[in-house]
Amino acid sequence: MKTDYVLQCLGCGNIVEDDGTVLSCSCGKPALMRAQYKNKRLQVKSEDYGIYRFADWMPLSRMLEGSSAPITYKSVKLANYLGLSNLYITFNGYWPDRSINMTTGTFKECEAYSVCARLPENFEKTLVVASAGNTARAFTRVCSDNNIPLVVVVPEQNLDAMWFTRPVGGSVQLIAAGGRSDYFDAIKLSGIISQMDGFQPEGGAKNVGRRDGMATTALSAVTTIGRIPDFYFQAVGSGTGAIAAWEANLRLLEDGNYGDKKMQLMVSQNAPFLLIHDSWKRGTRELIPVEKEVADRQIEETVAKVLSNRMPPYPPIGGLYDALTDTGGDVLAADNGQALAAGIVFKDTEGIDISPAASIAVASLIKQVEEKSIDPDAEIMLNITGGGMELIQSSNELHYLEPDVIIPQEDIREDRIDKIKMIAARELDHGLVR
Repeated sequence: MKTDYVLQCLGCGNIVEDDGTVLSCSCGKPALMRAQYKNKRLQVKSEDYGIYRFADWMPLSRMLEGSSAPITYKSVKLANYLGLSNLYITFNGYWPDRSINMTTGTFKECEAYSVCARLPENFEKTLVVASAGNTARAFTRVCSDNNIPLVVVVPEQNLDAMWFTRPVGGSVQLIAAGGRSDYFDAIKLSGIISQMDGFQPEGGAKNVGRRDGMATTALSAVTTIGRIPDFYFQAVGSGTGAIAAWEANLRLLEDGNYGDKKMQLMVSQNAPFLLIHDSWKRGTRELIPVEKEVADRQIEETVAKVLSNRMPPYPPIGGLYDALTDTGGDVLAADNGQALAAGIVFKDTEGIDISPAASIAVASLIKQVEEKSIDPDAEIMLNITGGGMELIQSSNELHYLEPDVIIPQEDIREDRIDKIKMIAARELDHGLVR
């Protein structure tokens, strides 16, 4: 299955043919590329296609095995608890009773199945992905199952996130950013490795495959509800998922079958790390400066460390600032205690555990209801970005992936690039490169 699309630069308007690896335009403007699909009307395929049931609006050169699409259902118990009449839950994770089997427990699988299917089948390089944990787990699972060469870079302190329900195949290798390194350090390290011959950066938010894979959560909700909802709730670290939902909304407006509204993006962060929140409240496109020592301390105090991106795609043209502005959205905040309480409420009402990040989103929705900031009859999409991990871990033997090499934090610096490349060249199995 190959979709018909081109890429358009949101900075200059230039149209580019895609080879599966284009991340930016040659104009050099700080802007995202966006996929423009030939099919302007979305034709949803059967559930047998997994996530590729939304293939019309995914940048694909092929389909991969083993995917599962997000599911959306109208809440009864949580909705009654909150006094909401039109609460729709879009669930990403592991919940066999509802026929969803993302065995990594996170919507990052949506990204991985899209990004990797965007690559041509004869792709000759090794993909490089940086992650705080969930994205690495998802890409590892997808690339292992489909024999796609991959190097994942994860902070050493997040290695406990690298668990799997079955052994990982030899097409994947793991590098840890050592010591107290965070996601930002992992990104820097992955960028250095990506410069080496035979390696290809995945690109994060710049990758249209990542955004349009995540957009399937919004497509699941809208096609289930039958129209575009009023509000979209999600916890964010980079905000890429919210950008994706906005882009899906724009395509749905062009489609014309689901109404003419833009859902308000209500994104939330885990206090005390509130980079996006504080930047948005300042009212400008630029991110506020935060000293690394302060950020490190704040991140250490959060329960949802996957929400701790220090360089989110907030400022670029087509980035999170524009998405929030265009939809009349807002950035909310919830602390660890509120997240813990919200996770308990969700499990007690809906019957499944959810991730700390998803609990932040639920906590923010609860606060909006308590403050009477939201119409109880409004149509609300609540994006549960991870769930069922307790169920996975209690019903499966877990296999942990150990790092092939650990790069000390003090070496992750511009003046030590040659040293990093030397270590990587020595430790990485270049048999991965086809």
